[in-house]
Amino acid sequence: MSAPSSPSAQVSGPAVAALHYAVALPEPHTHLLQVTLTIAQPSATQTLMLPVWIPGSYLVREFARHVQGMTARQSGRACPVTTLDKHRWQVSCRAGVPLEVHYVVYAHDASVRAAWLDAERCFFNPAAVCVQAEGHAHLPHVLALTEAPAGWELATALPAQEVDARGLGCYAAPDYDTLADSPVELGRFWSGSFTAHGIPHRLVISQPPPSFDADRLLADTRRICEAEMRFWHGGTPPDADAQPSPGMAPFDHYLFLLHTVQDGYGGLEHGTSTALIASRKTLPRPGVRPGDDYTTLLGLISHEYFHAWNVKRLRPADLLPYDYTQESYTSLLWFFEGITSYYDDLLLLRAGCIDAATYLRQLDRAIEQVRATPGRHVQSVADASRDAWIKYYRPDEHTPNATVSYYTKGALVALCLDLTLREEGHASLDDVMRLLWQRCCPQGHTQKGLTEADVADALETVGGRSFARELRQWVHGTAELPVEKLLSLHGVRILRSAASLPRQWGLRCQESPAGIQIQTVLRGGVAEAAGLAPGDEWLGVELPDPLPGSHGAWRVATLADVEALLPPPGPSGLREVTALVARDRRLLRLPLGLPATTVQQWKLGFSRPPGNRAHKHWPWA
Repeated sequence: MSAPSSPSAQVSGPAVAALHYAVALPEPHTHLLQVTLTIAQPSATQTLMLPVWIPGSYLVREFARHVQGMTARQSGRACPVTTLDKHRWQVSCRAGVPLEVHYVVYAHDASVRAAWLDAERCFFNPAAVCVQAEGHAHLPHVLALTEAPAGWELATALPAQEVDARGLGCYAAPDYDTLADSPVELGRFWSGSFTAHGIPHRLVISQPPPSFDADRLLADTRRICEAEMRFWHGGTPPDADAQPSPGMAPFDHYLFLLHTVQDGYGGLEHGTSTALIASRKTLPRPGVRPGDDYTTLLGLISHEYFHAWNVKRLRPADLLPYDYTQESYTSLLWFFEGITSYYDDLLLLRAGCIDAATYLRQLDRAIEQVRATPGRHVQSVADASRDAWIKYYRPDEHTPNATVSYYTKGALVALCLDLTLREEGHASLDDVMRLLWQRCCPQGHTQKGLTEADVADALETVGGRSFARELRQWVHGTAELPVEKLLSLHGVRILRSAASLPRQWGLRCQESPAGIQIQTVLRGGVAEAAGLAPGDEWLGVELPDPLPGSHGAWRVATLADVEALLPPPGPSGLREVTALVARDRRLLRLPLGLPATTVQQWKLGFSRPPGNRAHKHWPWA
């Protein structure tokens, strides 16, 4: 590992390519990126296209809405530019004569998906900034950023051609897909590095807090990377100065770009890098024992790094090749995101970053999230995968009733598959994943796209029997998963207790100084039966008369106020109260029946010590 450092200059040849993008930021406070594309050998009518989505985030984003003022020149003369549709332009020019296209991109999207520019920082995905020249996507591309404010550095996973000590200069990509898959960070950032199995890794953190435990973060990130390399390829951790281990990763370098904010969370995977957003409070602090916030950050790092194998190279056949012009549907996001979600925390345990009790807490949260989602009875994870374009990234108040997360339930499907394989004595899901890697990516690169038939065949090969019934019921069906049974077979017990008041009534609420705002009314709960609706403001509770010493209406401002007025959940003498709510400035009295039975929440615990294996395939050894 190394202390924070600036990138060293690299020179591997002149910045010559069929397509050359020069990106400038002369006035960062305007949030405008100036882009000049030079096409060495344009067509007579050259079509340009900006992707409408970015791989890994399955929603049409319409990046072209931020493009303005496109002009073109050839041999000093202006060329007409015609807008064809929402994301394409056509330039009338002479074939074979270098064409220069200039345009401006408004960059004020703080997510990991698009572009951001202000006086302190610049970040962008080339998919949101660099137009593709039709017919030229397979040719070499160069991205040039040669000027930036004083003190700013540049970080990207693209190979450097000619760069200075700050990283400013020219970067090469063999084709447009590689360019689009390589985010760029500029600014005054913290930087540290380490090697994992001899392969260099760099961690860049923009706008971190004044003090954090950099050594711990680098050490834990290294442990994660090495655990995931061993997962896919086997091997043991080398010495820090060891030479790269052949075949231990499908890349020869890797870059983590972490932007820290007050509140936020997310990540987007790329082939040799990842872009992350996390709260500053998730970073470890010197001398302070890390808690769940830090575990959340490590889980995000683990998740996106795992994607370097599972989705970036082991790719769904439906997404080969990427079609940037429209939605690309697949029913396998439960596999690519769900299985990745299963392993992100499990590999933290294997890497020694968390203990078994912490792992069970993380697993418990996932189980409870699914159990609290009525939509699991409506939508399968296969359908959720295909519907991602219109549902997952556009949640509303009805989402929990109509959909299920292919991330979270997909992780539980992976858990059930893993525990079933282990219980039957036929290795584990680890072996299935490695077999699929060997079959689809034999040289570390995508050779064939993955289909569900491939998954089924690998399960049968490893498990010694068909898993068609499990895939039909767990992936394409909506029945409950056998989580409780399988966990109990592997030494995990489930403790039950009364769920929170909102869960008892089938509500999701938000508290504020103004009072209780109802966000979601869950399907099948007493709140739905009473007629409560999203957007209602819960003002008070009216108790029945006679109820000794307590009858009348009571003002409530918090859920604790409501809970204090009522008996514990379950059978009692009190069967109904009246909810006083405001809706569209109208006051309503809604009879609210109390739950006849107690809604329970789960808490997982070990029925035998984590170090005591039930058998050789116990997953938490």
